[in-house]
Amino acid sequence: MSTIDPSRLLQMRSTILNQNQALQRAAGRGAAGGIDGGVGGPGQGSTPDFGAAISNALQQVNAQQSKASELSEAYERGDTHDIVSVMIERQKASLGFETTLQVRNKLLSAYRDIMNMPV
Repeated sequence: MSTIDPSRLLQMRSTILNQNQALQRAAGRGAAGGIDGGVGGPGQGSTPDFGAAISNALQQVNAQQSKASELSEAYERGDTHDIVSVMIERQKASLGFETTLQVRNKLLSAYRDIMNMPV
């Protein structure tokens, strides 16, 4: 049986809290409220709504992809000749999609790790 290294455990906790704060900033919620990770301002509960944050992020990625598609189609039809803005929007959509895939992969990995923990 292996021993638990307290410094490694604290380092992992710190990393998780930092990632949580980064996700909350990305979702537009600001920094975490305290050590317990509570979020919320006036009128909000102390429990963060993870599902709403993920749903909002996916809607933003979808909107960016739709915008990029519309600009690409407009360029193909000849409605616009600004290839730079078309390519920038396509890159933004691509980056958003890649980020979404990476977040999904990390969530699945974390889920597998939790399910494989001995009880």
